[in-house]
Amino acid sequence: YSDFQCPYCQRFAQQTAPRIVEEYVKTGKVRFVYRHFAVIGEESVWAAQAAECAANQGRFWDYHDKIFANQAGENKGGFSRDRLKGLARSLDLDQAKFDRCLDSNETLNRVQQDTAEGQRRQVRSTPTFFINGQSVLGALPFEQFKAVIERQLSQ
Repeated sequence: YSDFQCPYCQRFAQQTAPRIVEEYVKTGKVRFVYRHFAVIGEESVWAAQAAECAANQGRFWDYHDKIFANQAGENKGGFSRDRLKGLARSLDLDQAKFDRCLDSNETLNRVQQDTAEGQRRQVRSTPTFFINGQSVLGALPFEQFKAVIERQLSQ
């Protein structure tokens, strides 16, 4: 569970996730699923919606990476709807389709469902991970994730 405005989520996305993807996801050992926990503010919700609009065009992970690369503090205008549209433009998404999606709140329900699911699972902070049901809290170094993943894979 992650919030696009969370600096610890950014650290995980930029430093740890690529190593997990390379070593475990690409080898088919692990499936990595992103869930929104958009709780920091309105811009968190907009960013999550925008990522889902990009997902509708098959570009969730590209947009995810672009959002984290452009994080600018919490609720300071960094993820206004106009800026989010600009990020889509920089990725050459179908701009008209993206804009319609974001402006109509087409993906809001998806974001709200993820956040509600996180609340039911007692997520209290971001990032929070569940590895075969075991919760792992925080932007831990790759080695700590590796230890938990290896332990789960050996069971």
